[in-house]
Amino acid sequence: MGILTTHKISADLYDESFSLIAIHSNLEDYAITYAINSSCGLYLKRMKKDLQLNGKMSFSVFDWDDEMSEMYWTLISNKCEVEEEMPSVGLFENNVSRRTDYLVKERKEVDYFLKVDTIDEALFLKKIKSINTIAKVITAYPLDAQNLKSKRNLIF
Repeated sequence: MGILTTHKISADLYDESFSLIAIHSNLEDYAITYAINSSCGLYLKRMKKDLQLNGKMSFSVFDWDDEMSEMYWTLISNKCEVEEEMPSVGLFENNVSRRTDYLVKERKEVDYFLKVDTIDEALFLKKIKSINTIAKVITAYPLDAQNLKSKRNLIF
């Protein structure tokens, strides 16, 4: 009889490197996408499927593969509204409770993340400046993704 060995695949094997722009804005997802496309010269489009987490949470995702500069852009909403039916006892019907969930829980103040793969640093900083010129954007800034606990939620 042989000895059985167990092999574990390290999570670091799947570690992707990407740069992240945090965006604070109360614009709807389609409006911020249009504004970013207009001001930054991007062509972000809504993906066919939203990002689903835990079966209940759904986050809108817009992406664009810029083959000319070999960069992949992804705009992801950080917030989603979740409705839960609360059973009631007595005369009243079931109540619907709404709560906000976050893709990156430790950054609840951020409304959107613009994720950029294979980065050109000068172009990256130029895009941040362009996003900050959008009227309804409060602020946009680079964010170190390596220190985020919920970093795995941004890799899909």
